[in-house]
Amino acid sequence: MHSMKIRYYLIPLIGLMFSTLTTAQGVLSFEDVMKFNDIGSIELSANGNWVAYEVWPDRGDGKVEVKSTNGRTTYSISLGASPKITPNGDWVAAFRKVPLAEQLKEGNDKPQQGLSLLSTNNGNISEFDSVRTFSFSGDGNWLAVHHMQSKEVEDLKSKNRKLGTKLLLKNLSSGDVYDIPFVREVAFDSLSNYLAYSVVDTSDSMNGLYLFDLDEEETRMIDGVESGFYTNLTWDHDLQKLAFTKATYDSSYVEGDASLHIWNGGNNELITLLNADDGNEGFTLRSNNRLTFTNDGNRLFFGFMDAKMADIGSEKENEENGEPDIYDIDKITDDRGLDIWHGDDPLIKTHEKNTWNSRKNHLYVAVYHLDRNEWVQLADHDMPDVSVAHNPNVVLGSTDLPYMRERTWDGTYRDYFTVDLNTGNRTQFLEYFGGWVYLSPEGNFVAYYEDMHWYLMDTESLESQNLTVEIDVPFYDEDHDYPSDVPGYGVAGWIENDAAVMIYDKYDIWRFETSTGNSRNITDGEGREDKRIFRIEEMNKDWGEAFGNNEELLLTSYHDMDKNFGFYTARTNHSGVNRILEEDKKFTFVQKAEDGNTVLYKREAYDEFPNIWVANNWKFDRTSKLTHMHEDLKEKWNWGSAELIDWLSVDGKFIQGVVIKPDNYDPNKGYPIMTYYYRFFTDRLHDFNEPKTNHRPVFAQYVSDEYVVFLPDIRFEVGRPGFAATKSLVPGIQKLIEMGIADEDKLGLHGHSWSGYQTAFMVTQTDIFDAAVSGAPVSNMTSAYSGIRWGSGMARQFQYEKTQSRIGKTLIEAPLVYIENSPVFYADKITTPMLIMHGDDDGAVPWEQSIEMYLAMRRYNKDVIFLQYHGEPHHPQRIENRLDYAIRMKEYFDYYLKGEGEPKWIIEGEAYKGN
Repeated sequence: MHSMKIRYYLIPLIGLMFSTLTTAQGVLSFEDVMKFNDIGSIELSANGNWVAYEVWPDRGDGKVEVKSTNGRTTYSISLGASPKITPNGDWVAAFRKVPLAEQLKEGNDKPQQGLSLLSTNNGNISEFDSVRTFSFSGDGNWLAVHHMQSKEVEDLKSKNRKLGTKLLLKNLSSGDVYDIPFVREVAFDSLSNYLAYSVVDTSDSMNGLYLFDLDEEETRMIDGVESGFYTNLTWDHDLQKLAFTKATYDSSYVEGDASLHIWNGGNNELITLLNADDGNEGFTLRSNNRLTFTNDGNRLFFGFMDAKMADIGSEKENEENGEPDIYDIDKITDDRGLDIWHGDDPLIKTHEKNTWNSRKNHLYVAVYHLDRNEWVQLADHDMPDVSVAHNPNVVLGSTDLPYMRERTWDGTYRDYFTVDLNTGNRTQFLEYFGGWVYLSPEGNFVAYYEDMHWYLMDTESLESQNLTVEIDVPFYDEDHDYPSDVPGYGVAGWIENDAAVMIYDKYDIWRFETSTGNSRNITDGEGREDKRIFRIEEMNKDWGEAFGNNEELLLTSYHDMDKNFGFYTARTNHSGVNRILEEDKKFTFVQKAEDGNTVLYKREAYDEFPNIWVANNWKFDRTSKLTHMHEDLKEKWNWGSAELIDWLSVDGKFIQGVVIKPDNYDPNKGYPIMTYYYRFFTDRLHDFNEPKTNHRPVFAQYVSDEYVVFLPDIRFEVGRPGFAATKSLVPGIQKLIEMGIADEDKLGLHGHSWSGYQTAFMVTQTDIFDAAVSGAPVSNMTSAYSGIRWGSGMARQFQYEKTQSRIGKTLIEAPLVYIENSPVFYADKITTPMLIMHGDDDGAVPWEQSIEMYLAMRRYNKDVIFLQYHGEPHHPQRIENRLDYAIRMKEYFDYYLKGEGEPKWIIEGEAYKGN
């Protein structure tokens, strides 16, 4: 019998390589995994009559399937992807991907993706080649197909990157087709009267903004200028106004400042809102922009760029004549490779580089008041960030500039301001704030979370009230185990006319009246009483759109103890919930028809593929299963089933885990265990574990080969993450042994990244495991602390002081805590064979961390193998490497836990044989 051995070495913490590709019937093979089809992108027609969805395997060629929601008609689009449906459901378009076999062929002359257009009336399909983008008009009568650049003009494109490409415009009713050359940008208006498009041609002489009248089927020029560049084509919601920017470029194709314009379809008037030189000092208007009409059509938001930033890269240096001076010191040093890291830099150099493009292209928001022909710049260098809002009075502005240095070791903090839309005047109301701030739809109030409570501020008086202080329920994250400030659960929404704000606690939804602060528990406390988490499903509402004062809500539910899902209803001005659908399954809301009652959702379980279901309305009065994929899982494979168990940690904490047993489970024998974990995994009890070839084990593959898969929850402690993980998990393993599920001599442990660290640490504390796989682990917190996350350019210090690594102090403040939580310092205690995997281009965890672990174990003659995948990031991406790792992972566990096979790479290793 194994015994748990948690060793605190510093306790006074001051204190046949590919033979598995083919397997016997009933076992999910690697080929099965690659061929396993999944449902991808799903589209529902606005009238709710048709559904289009992707069906693609892990590797290989797929399709789009098109079904009537009554289930009577099904069509298929071979190689289809990213489908779109016209509102009336008459037409479905999908990209036509290149077959994988064609993609794998050598040479550069490979086919490009195309487009397939299917008629749901008869199933006929039209094909278009070399397609970049496509779109339907709002009424579904027109299709615009924007092609890729033709080979004939590719050389010209290399000079003028703004050059347009061919646009095909098809009338879906008549079949009429129009070819328009050199189109740069297109936009249908919301009423389907016009298609606006801009042209950049090879001669630069036809450059301009054009309008195709969809009723008359005629084209007219709105504006044009030689070497003109028209972009950001933006229609308002329903007033037939088109906003756009206009610039010109020189003979070197360098673009100048832009002007801002509106064309009015009501009177065919073209208005210049801003000329190229109308910006404030230090700012300039460029084609790099984002235009947004407010919902009432009275205002247009746009952006300025920092003038100096805009000029970077736009200036063409003059070529010098004559012989170069080979002793010109300035010219020689201009070609140096140097970064200067200064202690006062706001960002460290790697982070500065990583954020360069976003900072260079940052837009300083301004607003044009169309009803009075005035514009106001809202953001500037002191307050660079402004969030667009649709109310007529106020927006929120913020800045993180005073706190940039802290981002290296702490987090992101901001000062927040209310900004008057009419004057640009701003008033600060929060300082050094790290939480979320929510502006009400009408702009009268701001809700924000601070010091474990929710506050409501009047944007006119700036007076705040604490909404939750008198309520005997926590509104902070009850499961928070990080050394950072405890967050809340968020704002659920606002009530029309800014009458109230809805806020979540862990389980329930609360309504707070903005006039009085009085509260009502909309879900009547039933969530907390039953341990059921309720959340609002917004269906077709945009985020921030208000709910009606007595609107009926669709709620999703998740039972925190039983781990099942469902749908409920509630009202915004009442207390109580009604159950409409709940089972021991997982339900996921997909979409509601925009102009109909049809609802799509998915139902799944560990042993039930998440097929699409259709309901006649969002009360789920009548439901039917629309797709029928993988209904033979248990007939083809020994797929297994999942159940929940619980135990107490070493410290007496209640912990749960998921156990997945084979269908032919024999209670009279113990099974090899493959443990996979991270933090909380029991919410996956009813998840269908989609077979994918990647760094994660495929649960059904192991279960079908008569493993038991174990998914335990982990409860962490600040300052002791490694010890806490061990104290949480090992008693769960002992519970499996006591229940007779586990063979005590066949216990495997697998983790990647954060759980890769936990795995590496855990085997230094206990000898209960018989094999361990650790992917991309941190092994030495003392060296990792001041490393770089190359993917973001950020220093790793914040991760240890505030977030996932949970140390909570600096390396200087608590060096022994860093050592105590670092497995590399206890490598001599390891008795478990360990397989380490790391990509040597990992941008999250430096791959040198795995080298440290490997070298430490090797030094003490431990059983260790290190798989270094060349050029791979944090998760291997190339199929060759993903498949290779999946096979080796399975062979490793089979060898150590089942005594199967004699893989040479495990027994002898593999010698380097040159490039």
